[in-house]
Amino acid sequence: MQTTKNIRAATIRDAAQIAEIYSYYVNNTVITFELTAPDVKEIEERISNCLASSFEWIVYENNNAILGYAYYGTFKERKAYDYTCETTIYLRRDCIHSGVGTALYGHLMDSLKKSRMAVAVGCIALPNEPSVRLHEKLGFKQCGIFKNVGRKFNSWVDIGYWALDLKQLPEYRPESWY
Repeated sequence: MQTTKNIRAATIRDAAQIAEIYSYYVNNTVITFELTAPDVKEIEERISNCLASSFEWIVYENNNAILGYAYYGTFKERKAYDYTCETTIYLRRDCIHSGVGTALYGHLMDSLKKSRMAVAVGCIALPNEPSVRLHEKLGFKQCGIFKNVGRKFNSWVDIGYWALDLKQLPEYRPESWY
């Protein structure tokens, strides 16, 4: 039997597997601040909205099984943030430390470096050493920590921000991108 591994654009058909991966983190960890796991229909809408906004959502697939997903989207709504994006990655919990995260997130960063985006920002609920290591392995630098800003499972949770310059700054002039 041939094994196929592929990083590809997510589709609506991936929503059930993505929802399954994400629900573990919602229901069992403070890594996401969502308190109720979104259903498949909600994940379908999130994928559709991401792609309709010209952002990217990708999956790592092995023999038709989604092992992880990553995407980027709006960092903040104000117009001046148009060249900064927030990135997200989730892996099936049995794929942590397998190289899937590095391959998947590395692929997303390579794509972002070719885009008009200037800065990628990752927000990490702390502690989360695997996510911190992944971000720093790909060149992200810690740029801030907010103490006790989330509350989940009757505990206060810190978040940290890591940022990656995708372009040579401040020389990059996005107006010339078009």
